[in-house]
Amino acid sequence: MEYEAVDRFHLMNVFVAVAEEEGFAAGARRLRLSPPAVTRAIAALEEHLGVKLLNRTTRYVRTTDAGQRYLDDARRIIAEANAADEAAAGINAEPRGHLAVTAPVLFGRMFVMPGIVEYLERYPGTDVSALFLDRVVSLLDEGLDVGVRIGELPDSSMRALQVGSVRHVLCASPEHLQRYGLPQRPEDLHRHPIISSSAGSFSLDWKFEGKTLRYKPRLTVTTNDAAIEAAVRSFGITRLMSYQIAPQLDAGKLQIILSEFEPAPRPIHIVHREGRYASAKIRSFIDLLVERLRADTALN
Repeated sequence: MEYEAVDRFHLMNVFVAVAEEEGFAAGARRLRLSPPAVTRAIAALEEHLGVKLLNRTTRYVRTTDAGQRYLDDARRIIAEANAADEAAAGINAEPRGHLAVTAPVLFGRMFVMPGIVEYLERYPGTDVSALFLDRVVSLLDEGLDVGVRIGELPDSSMRALQVGSVRHVLCASPEHLQRYGLPQRPEDLHRHPIISSSAGSFSLDWKFEGKTLRYKPRLTVTTNDAAIEAAVRSFGITRLMSYQIAPQLDAGKLQIILSEFEPAPRPIHIVHREGRYASAKIRSFIDLLVERLRADTALN
């Protein structure tokens, strides 16, 4: 197939789909094309460029170093072209197409998922994939449109909107505190069973205002949900983000302790990688999520 006989933008789309899906068959399904058509498109692109873009085995397809660089550029070009189309269609164009969102696990379930459902119900021409992980992921590398970040943002080309802040808090059940007594200082925690969650940034060194103390947990769990459950069952004291225990605080099942020793609150930002043109699907989702999060008393 001669490269000049096909559309360059189409070839880029095919390459991005195959690279992201890590397979020709999966890329073909995503684009609703036949596998032979996808194979021919990749061959034409590699022939024109004079470089191998993909390494193929019987088990997987991976980008070469040159392919990864081309993938980054192709994603950017496709995103800007799509955004330009939407801008040309008018600022009030109905949001359409696929949106990829990321957030921390509990935050995503509690605060982002309700916004996603509202967004999908409001705009029938859209579909959303949500990646909820307790680690920071690169929007560009993962092909994501919008992310929620908790904590100070590193310098980057991402655009960001602050929507609230959360506290790093110590908590326990009223029953546990009645049994063991209310700690007055961080040093008093050594007399209590400690519950530690290894989700997110795990550390046995707990920082307080002006000091850092190390605790040996009686119970270590891999999820924040499990740490919350153990604390609600009055096993011990745990340290979590204030938003993670908002329902339990409201219900009186947990209470915050030693608040005067807390570190400074951490900001919450919505980050996105918009280009020069405003994308209707991204702009509409961000507007909706900003409104919801800024109105939530657990975050402000």
